[in-house]
Amino acid sequence: MIVRTPAGDVRGEPIATGVPFRGIPYAAAPEGALRFAEPVPAPSWTGVRDAREAGPTAPQRHREIPGLDLTALVGPGWRPGAEYLTVDVWTPDPGATGLPVLVFVHGGAFLGGTGSAPVYDGTAFTRGGAVLVTVQYRLGVEGFLPLEGGATNLGLRDQLAALRWVQDSIAAFGGDPGNVTLFGESAGAVSVACLLGSPLATGLFRRAVVQSGHANMVRGRAELDRLAKVVAENLGVEPRAEAFRALTAEQLLGAQDAVLRPGAAPDLRDDEGRDRSHGLSPFLPLVGDDVLPVHPGQAIRNGAGADVDLIAGTCREEMLLYFAPTGILDTLTEEQAVDMLSATHPDAAGVLRAYGLGERRPGDVLVDAMTDLVFRDGVEELVESHQGRTFRYEFEWRSPRLGACHGVELPFVFDSLPAAASLVGDDAPAELAREVNAAWTRFAATGSPGWPEDTTTRLG
Repeated sequence: MIVRTPAGDVRGEPIATGVPFRGIPYAAAPEGALRFAEPVPAPSWTGVRDAREAGPTAPQRHREIPGLDLTALVGPGWRPGAEYLTVDVWTPDPGATGLPVLVFVHGGAFLGGTGSAPVYDGTAFTRGGAVLVTVQYRLGVEGFLPLEGGATNLGLRDQLAALRWVQDSIAAFGGDPGNVTLFGESAGAVSVACLLGSPLATGLFRRAVVQSGHANMVRGRAELDRLAKVVAENLGVEPRAEAFRALTAEQLLGAQDAVLRPGAAPDLRDDEGRDRSHGLSPFLPLVGDDVLPVHPGQAIRNGAGADVDLIAGTCREEMLLYFAPTGILDTLTEEQAVDMLSATHPDAAGVLRAYGLGERRPGDVLVDAMTDLVFRDGVEELVESHQGRTFRYEFEWRSPRLGACHGVELPFVFDSLPAAASLVGDDAPAELAREVNAAWTRFAATGSPGWPEDTTTRLG
């Protein structure tokens, strides 16, 4: 099936519930002078562009947690190719009009991931009468490292460019550009929260869903300048965009790998003595440019995004994803728990004592404390700060191996359980997946997921 977009015609392959179109460029390839530069619209093309296969992905390493295969959530890793600033579009009917649109921003610690990973299959959303768009954006050094002479917050600028593409082009796929829901998980949720507080995102989406992320996982210029200096030293160049443009993506990934090694990153704690990523990633959005002129949390408290309906929530045992597969929960000592949290929090011992250190198994204490510090506390603050309609959830269904861990809700949101057996097992409740997917689809269509505002709905 062929759809005519403003940039050119694209061909998709019909399935039972609609038509997916993959790898459609929303911005020009970030190569040459466009590396470390703001995205510009993709050039138009003649003829019909084949959009039946997934395209390239942003330069990245395949990220793994020992003992756990996350390919279903993060994809296979780097599929090389310059033209990776693309979207996948799943539509029930390109000939329709006025369908609700959901735009998904994938997670991956701002280091990896792809919108074409198996779990992000759009079949269930199209079956429910919605258009799904999944977005790829620049990552790591190329997406979130500010350099002299280069643009800042490039990954967020890419997402803004994708949202502008949706405004211009989604009607060709049956979608309503006036009814766009932006949603994301983990780093994608941080991105959504940041854009909720960004003046550049005004009018680009009507609703938002923030899954296990929030507006506090950002950095100041001083921390990111320290990171840029260390990355540049590893490359043997100055921390300037011109110097980085002369290097290959593989060279930049090598320098990125170097700062990800334990103890190799610079001190990224802020003036309060906290590393806002809690060690999950050195690369976070920057506060202090035109994308985020003020802290996004403060902007939201001041009324930014008040006209946007919001769902925000967490999984009950987020940090189990990082600790359960390794077996560390059974062996961690009290001293080790304090040492681990001390790297990112100025009063680790005090925090852990408040969670029962000395009375409970240290591994369980650390999971509970870090679930709150890294995820739940920030989401609670976001919910309390948002001036518009707000719905809160907590995902409680426990997978046999990993409990209610970070990311476990994703195959339920997309109703794609078979793709995520490594995470949820073989007997995950299909009825719950249908309910959660229907709630997200209903929210996109009506502004309500089907539960009351200002209460926490338990899912699972």
